[in-house]
Amino acid sequence: MGDIVINVMLFFAALALMEGVAWFTHRYIMHGVLWCWHKSHHEPRHSAFELNDLFAFWFALPSIVLIYFGSNGHPYLLSLGLGIAAYGAVYFMFHDGLVHRRFRVPFNRRRAFWRKRIQAHQMHHAVNSREGAVSFGFLIVRSPKDLKRELIRKKASLRR
Repeated sequence: MGDIVINVMLFFAALALMEGVAWFTHRYIMHGVLWCWHKSHHEPRHSAFELNDLFAFWFALPSIVLIYFGSNGHPYLLSLGLGIAAYGAVYFMFHDGLVHRRFRVPFNRRRAFWRKRIQAHQMHHAVNSREGAVSFGFLIVRSPKDLKRELIRKKASLRR
């Protein structure tokens, strides 16, 4: 029974910690050294895929490795890998489905929980450059009012 509890805790810990990993990666890697890939996501899409979609492959690798080793003698790693994969699935459904409407999702866009996240992500896309963007998280977001104030402040400072 103890192993089940530990595995469930590890699964949810990985799921929760991935929001921080996603925020950091989005802020400092996607809007940093790999802007050349992420830039395609801030421009109009002309096909089913964009260069930014390559990030999904790289984000899946740690999960795949952990699931592999977790299935081969290290069960705690399986829980971590599945937690990372679950975050990836939630992110994919939310970001690509709900926000960018690349496919239909079974969520109601008008629910306050999702609407707040959609607004935050739309404010992120209000800037088409690597500087000046706000809201780098996906599931944990600040209030749209706070983000709007920050966006206005950042845009003003970029004009100087």
